[in-house]
Amino acid sequence: MTTVRALAPAKLNLGLEVIGKRADGYHDIATVMQTVSLFDRLTATPGSEIALHVSDPSLAGEDNLVLAAARLLRSSVGQAGGASIELKKRIPTAAGLGGASSDAAATLVSLSQLWDARMPPDKLLDLASRLGSDVPFLVEGGTALVEGRGETLTPLRPLAGAWFVLVVPAVSIPRKTPTLYGALTPDDFTSGDRVRRLATAIEAGGELDPELLANAFRRPLLALRPELGEIDRVFADAGAPVVALSGAGPTLYTAVREIAQARRLAGRLHASLPSDARVVVCRPVSQAPLIRIGDG
Repeated sequence: MTTVRALAPAKLNLGLEVIGKRADGYHDIATVMQTVSLFDRLTATPGSEIALHVSDPSLAGEDNLVLAAARLLRSSVGQAGGASIELKKRIPTAAGLGGASSDAAATLVSLSQLWDARMPPDKLLDLASRLGSDVPFLVEGGTALVEGRGETLTPLRPLAGAWFVLVVPAVSIPRKTPTLYGALTPDDFTSGDRVRRLATAIEAGGELDPELLANAFRRPLLALRPELGEIDRVFADAGAPVVALSGAGPTLYTAVREIAQARRLAGRLHASLPSDARVVVCRPVSQAPLIRIGDG
């Protein structure tokens, strides 16, 4: 029996600007996205119908994006059969790390292989864009300038010489993304030029400029959950050179050049943060998802 296994990586936003609201209700953005070595694991085998088994039972409902991706692909390629999909979660949910979107991207790529769909890359990206703004990037991964509502991708050279230390606080914000988009004001909208300067620097092999990692959602997030500002202080006290926000949060991260520095910093954060905050050390990965096909 053919088995397709996939590692679905988390993503970080290296800077994020919201340019304005579109006529279709979405927002135009500019961000550099980077896949990192924090993975969900997805295993797909042939089945008579589409079935999903998730390690976190709270994510097993019909609104899981894995099911939406599987059904969309099946209808698009005229597949008569199904697939049994097992998903082991390690990426924190609703944390600004794109876990659900990465799982959906991994599902599209995995089932295309399982069903021998021979889906052209542009068609796969079109399907991905129907599932969510982050999904097209996560079909390919690596480092990219992402614009529009997420469908316009400009690949960049791989990010070298960086390790990330993430703090994922135990904070739940109901309907987080629409709530924070709704809290943006015209003063939060910017041109996108800052992110484009960051993309140019990355393409030239430069280091990450802390001033270019600003995120439009920081102000509304801290207005909603001001206690998250304390994490900035803990990062600074631990020696972090910069503190940045990924997505709409609440994950905060810093970037350093050496793994030893990242591990020391993570140890200090562990000692200073509440026990329910998760600290993760990770590095850039150059593609997504990572696929392996075998028997059994």
